[in-house]
Amino acid sequence: MADANKEDFLDDIESLEAELDRIEEDDDALEVDELEQLRGERDEFKDRFMRALADAENSRKRSDRDRREAEQYGGSKLARDMLPVYDNMKRALEAATEEQRSVSAGLIEGIELTMRELLNVFSKHGVTIIAPEVGERFDPNIHESMFEAPLPGTKSGDIIQVAAEGFMLHDRLLRPAQVGVSSMPKA
Repeated sequence: MADANKEDFLDDIESLEAELDRIEEDDDALEVDELEQLRGERDEFKDRFMRALADAENSRKRSDRDRREAEQYGGSKLARDMLPVYDNMKRALEAATEEQRSVSAGLIEGIELTMRELLNVFSKHGVTIIAPEVGERFDPNIHESMFEAPLPGTKSGDIIQVAAEGFMLHDRLLRPAQVGVSSMPKA
C-alpha cells in the first residue's frame, strides 16, 4: 500500500516536471502565472511525498521498538504472578528442619530441584533477584520500606531486616525488595 502511494507520488512529480520542461522550452505556451502554479503543485507533491516517507519511516521505527519491548517485557505479568511461587518454595525449604530433611529427603530434594528449575527459567527470561543484605543502604528505587525502627549500632537508612527479595525484569522493577530500615537518630 505504501509502495503504491510512493509510486503514485513519484509519477505525479515526474509528469509535472516533464510538463514544466515542455513549458520552459515553449515560451508562448503558458503565461508566467500558470508556470508558477505548476511549480507550486510540483513543490506540494514533493512535500507530501517527503512527509509520507517520513511517516512511513517513523511508523517502522515505532513498530520495531514496540516489537522489541514486547519481546523483553511481554512476559512481565506472568513473571510477576510466579514470584509468590518462588517465595513459597523458598519458605518451605527454609522451614524444613534437619529431622524433616532426613525423614523426607526425596520430597526436600524435589522441592530443591523445582526451585533450581524455576530460577533457571527466571534467568532465561531476564528475571533477576534483588537480594539486599543487612547493613546495606536503603535504595528507594529497588527497596520498599516495610517498617522503620531505631537499632543501636546502625545508621539511619541502613537495612536492618530483609522481609522479601525483590525482582527485576531486565532493567525494569517487577517487585521491590521488602526491607526494614534503621531510623537511628544521629548522635
